[in-house]
Amino acid sequence: MLLARIIGTVVATQKDERLVSSKLLVVQPLDAHRAARGGQLVAVDTVDAGFGETVLIVSGSSARLAGQLQETPVDAAIVGIVDTVELTEH
Repeated sequence: MLLARIIGTVVATQKDERLVSSKLLVVQPLDAHRAARGGQLVAVDTVDAGFGETVLIVSGSSARLAGQLQETPVDAAIVGIVDTVELTEH
């Protein structure tokens, strides 16, 4: 799982029929301190997340296990909205 922030939306009027009614969001992966890391990606939203929220992302075969995505061509899915992140540094 990865932490990420919602930074945008994707509107695709023509798409695979299995993606119809799916909300597609642009996310920026984050490190544990919520700083941006790596490139952005598009993820299917399974938890009704909103712009600016910190979320949990799963990718690859794990993404297809989220929600009702078993037969859907997805590589990333939003599976949680993060309330807090606590780090213990030694």
